[in-house]
Amino acid sequence: MYTTKLMTTHFLLFQLSLISLLFLFHPTPTVGSPSNDTDFIRTSCGTTLYPDVCYTSLSRYASAVQNNSAHLAKVAIGVSLARARRLADYLSNISRQADYGADPRAPPALHDCLSTIGDAIDQIRDSLKQIRQLGSTSRGSSSLRFQMSNVQTWMSAALTNEETCTDGFYNVAEGPLKTDVSKRVEDVKKVTSNALALVNRVAEKGAP
Repeated sequence: MYTTKLMTTHFLLFQLSLISLLFLFHPTPTVGSPSNDTDFIRTSCGTTLYPDVCYTSLSRYASAVQNNSAHLAKVAIGVSLARARRLADYLSNISRQADYGADPRAPPALHDCLSTIGDAIDQIRDSLKQIRQLGSTSRGSSSLRFQMSNVQTWMSAALTNEETCTDGFYNVAEGPLKTDVSKRVEDVKKVTSNALALVNRVAEKGAP
């Protein structure tokens, strides 16, 4: 009998230990937890033109953003830069390999598109470099406003260059090349537009 009671007591203590461990390794979400971080990104993305694209492309960086609007804008610019670079690689490859068919307007349109995307990449890269310097800038200072103005200007110019790329295909005959290029550029335009919206949000707050 005594042995049975002792075993029962040990078993209960073991169960309590397991419960304690569960609470230790699965704490209730608090500020800064992954749940709240992704909620912040979802809410912030609600101010963009393409909220679903915004959330899908940025939610994986929730732990790095941590409810910070400037960090979110910086990550969004980085995503935009990566997408634009991949687009440039694609355009460069098809410009060497594609069969343009009988439409003589396709090659110059493709060449011009690659050129304007190259300009957009430079502008997005300048924006990323500038926004990375905000951490050492005082909140509400004239220097911060000047830096944010630069970022806004460059991101806006990058978006314009991306739009110019697709405009160049307006007179090109419909076909797989035009369709594919237009879709890929449209995808890059969406993430660039979202990044600009998030940058504007930081600029309105006047906070690094």
